[in-house]
Amino acid sequence: MSKIIRRTLTDELLLSASEYPVVTVIGPRQSGKTTLVRSEFPEHVYVNLENPEWRELAQRDPKAFLARFPAPVIFDEIQRVTM
Repeated sequence: MSKIIRRTLTDELLLSASEYPVVTVIGPRQSGKTTLVRSEFPEHVYVNLENPEWRELAQRDPKAFLARFPAPVIFDEIQRVTM
């Protein structure tokens, strides 16, 4: 049975999400950013931009991409999209 560890950042993340429409979580690779955000916001749609189809749409037509995913949504690996 795996145990979920409450992160120090959790309270700050929840506070920021209650005050702002967009929150960015940054940090080193493999540090648990995605796990944290998905565990705290399970009702949000999750979009991983490692998926080539989503990444290509985001680059080609950002408005259509954003319209496809109404809030609330988690965009993961957003740094993979170049303009």
